[in-house]
Order: sequence, then C-alpha cells, then structure tokens
Amino acid sequence: MQPGQTSKVSEKGTIAMSLVRETVARARVGGFDVAPIVEAAGIAASALDAPHARVSAAQYGALWAGIARALDDEFLGQDSHAMKSGSFIAMTHAALGAQTGRQALQRSVHFMRLVLDDLGGEVDIDATRVRIAFRQRAGTPVPAMFAYATWFILVYGLLCWLVGRRIPVLAARFRCAAPPDAREYQLMICEDMAFDQPDSWFDLAPAFLDLPVIQSAASARAFLRNAPGNFVVKYRNPASFAARVRRALRALPAHAWPDADALAQRLNVAPATLRRRLHQEGHSCQSIKDELRRDLALEALRDPTRSVADVAAAVGFAEPSAFHRAFRKWTGRRPAEYRKLSERPASKTR
Repeated sequence: MQPGQTSKVSEKGTIAMSLVRETVARARVGGFDVAPIVEAAGIAASALDAPHARVSAAQYGALWAGIARALDDEFLGQDSHAMKSGSFIAMTHAALGAQTGRQALQRSVHFMRLVLDDLGGEVDIDATRVRIAFRQRAGTPVPAMFAYATWFILVYGLLCWLVGRRIPVLAARFRCAAPPDAREYQLMICEDMAFDQPDSWFDLAPAFLDLPVIQSAASARAFLRNAPGNFVVKYRNPASFAARVRRALRALPAHAWPDADALAQRLNVAPATLRRRLHQEGHSCQSIKDELRRDLALEALRDPTRSVADVAAAVGFAEPSAFHRAFRKWTGRRPAEYRKLSERPASKTR
C-alpha cells in the first residue's frame, strides 16, 4: 500500500472521519505535527477534510496507537494525570489474575481509578444490569464524549477479550452535550444513548459476570502486541458468530448473500442458534449485511474507474435509485458527492 492510501475494508468495518479528527485533535493539543502520524497510519491527508469519509479499523487503531506513543499517554491527554505508555499492559496483567468476568471488571475499573485523577468509574450490579457509573473529580469540567468513549473502550475491550465474547451494552447516558457525530458513538457503544443527562453511566448485560476468564499469559502476548490501539474500535471477537457471518458473506458476491436460514446451514448451526448467538453479541444477520454493504460501497467509490452504477450492482442493489437512497442514509450525501470529497487533494500546510 502506498503512503496516504486507504487499505481494503477489514472484517471489523470502518470508522467515521469525525472520530479520526477527534483523535488527531488530541495530538494537536499536545503540540505535535500530526502529518507524519496520519501518514504512518495509512490515512490520506485529503480524507481528513472529507466529512463523510471513513477509514478501516486497522488504520484507526494505528493512528490511535501512534498518537498515544507521541503523547506518552494512553488516555490521549484527556485527564490531568497521563496514562503513561505501558499502563494498559499492566492493567491487562492485573485483570488476567481474575477468575470470572465479575472480578475482571472490578480489577479493570479499579486500575483506571489508580491511573486517572479526573474520571473514574464505580460498579453497581443488580439482577438486570451491570452499571458502570462515571465519577468526575470536583472542580473539573464535564468530560467530552470522546473522553467517555476512550475510557469505555479501554475497559470494555479488555473485558470482552478476557471472557472471549462481545458483551451486550444495554444503555448509556452522558452528562455532556450530544456531539455532532452522536450516531457514530451509538454504533460504537449502543443504540439506547442520551446526552445532557444528570449522570453518566453505561449498562452491560449481566450474563458475563459468572463467565470464566479464558485468556492466559500466553494469549496475552499476541493481544498486547499492538494494544490498546488494536481494539480502540468496537470490540469484535474474531471467533464470534458475527465475525463468522462476515467471513461467509465476504466470500460471496453481494447479490448472492444467503438469508439467515441458509447462512446458518453454511455455518453448520441451527437457525435459532445463529439468531440467538448474534443477538447475544448485539447483532442480527441483517445488521451485519447492511454494515458490510456500506463499507464495501465506501471502499469501491474510492476507485475512480468504477461507475456509481457498477458500485451499486457490486454491493447488491438491483436498482441504482435504491443504492442512492441507502447511501444518503449512510453518509448524508449522494455517492458522487462522497467520491468528490474523498478524492479532494490535500490542503496546503498552513
């Protein structure tokens, strides 16, 4: 891949440019020249100014890790006390000693309280949910949504890896005002999300509490090789049913994607089992198809030799008009407008 180009769509989907810009802004606040970091992550400089462009999960992870290294802060300068490089490794090893999901959660939340001064979490458990409530140090401003999301991703991503599955997020509430890209945070965390609330918290489905921690020091070596940048995006277990469905779909042309029953047959499971397991992971067959169709379309439109009609057919739309409607729902723009923005040359250095 040439510097500045975007990579092919990974199984983990794509990340909105709005989140990329928020991440880059953390480096600018720290006084760093972001151009080399962005280039090293394989992100086109011109794409930073394209409102509806997207990057791959791998690119975003590389960008996040590069900025964390530059700042020597794995919380990206969003707390008065830096989360020094290597903190996440220590947090992982502390949580590895837990026997269950409950113990792993408690250790992870406690660790974050030790390394950050301004933003902490408290765990409250009842029969229907596991609530992680944020506590803000007196006299500090209300954190931005990006700070809440960074905390969530670090703890949630680690917890999901430790128990070997994606833990459903039931609901989330935040004291901060709604960010312009609130929909992207909903995709990252959960649909049931509200802002300008009296308290900040997120609720997890409680089934994970009694699950065993299945990871070990041996599996942690691979996990930590690029952590935490490698899972700053929404956690997805590569062995999950959602990942298996994605791989099955990507092996076929979009117009030949099977229905849920046929997918279950290809995966050698009962249809009811597939639906139940996807629901546990926060997905459905249709939601996976919709996300994959979107990501394939966004990638294909970056190829100027392909017509919009060709892209529409390639991602499974029999009628170009239906593709145009879906694309506007995904990005707020027509396909031709998105292509023009994503191909815009990099602006001159100011």
